[in-house]
Amino acid sequence: MATRADISNFPATFLANIPTYFQKNARRLLAPVIALVVALALWQLFAQITQTLPGPIQVVQDTWDPLIINPFYVEGEDKGLGWQTLASLQRVAIGYSLAAVVGILVGVLIGAFPLLYEAVDPMFQVLRTVPPLAWLPIALAIFKNSGPAGIFIIFVTAIWPIVYNTAVGVQQMPQDYKNVAKVLRLSSREYFFDILLPSIVPYMFTGLKLGIGLAWLAIVAAEMLRGDTGIGFFIWNSYNSGAISEVILALIYIGIVGFLLDKLVGFLATLVSSDK
Repeated sequence: MATRADISNFPATFLANIPTYFQKNARRLLAPVIALVVALALWQLFAQITQTLPGPIQVVQDTWDPLIINPFYVEGEDKGLGWQTLASLQRVAIGYSLAAVVGILVGVLIGAFPLLYEAVDPMFQVLRTVPPLAWLPIALAIFKNSGPAGIFIIFVTAIWPIVYNTAVGVQQMPQDYKNVAKVLRLSSREYFFDILLPSIVPYMFTGLKLGIGLAWLAIVAAEMLRGDTGIGFFIWNSYNSGAISEVILALIYIGIVGFLLDKLVGFLATLVSSDK
């Protein structure tokens, strides 16, 4: 147990260990920084030579006020990138959650019954190869609104890797686990939560990680074609206005948010795995 002296000395101890931490991790910390600086320099050089796209300096100058310093500004119907990103994330959260629930349940079902897997596999193989935007006319015909249509596109895009990886996890479960469940006469609920779920967690979260990336790509593309809010709509609107710097800034937003979503699902996988 930490003593009062340990607590009082924590700030000094923490500050004293900072140089040691940087010395041990200098290569891992400096390598991404150097790579970023080199990439920005090459981008700036390319912009000056071709004169087709703004360089990083010009992008910052064009978008600093208000997009960078105040991403949550609202001026009439004009909203900052922060609000547009949240609108896209809201759609992704709904569509992806539905895809996760349905995908895991369907994956467990078809994984547990080989005959059912063989029956639906050809149909699923055909449907999963359909590009996300090809579903847009169908979604608009069904829902008559770009908001629900975007959620549907996210759902139908993200569900396939979740279904297949979950099904593979069920099929790869060792037979010994099933034998133990029979010997212990576990109920269906106990079998699912104590035997089946822990064994398929790595496969399931592989599908969930693939699904979240596809979901984020799908909603941005869908909003560019048909939408009134969201970061995809912001990109298309900025392009039509000739504000290429705003487009580039939005692309950076998309990349950062996609990276964070992937890390979030990975973190959840670590938490679930550690509890099992």
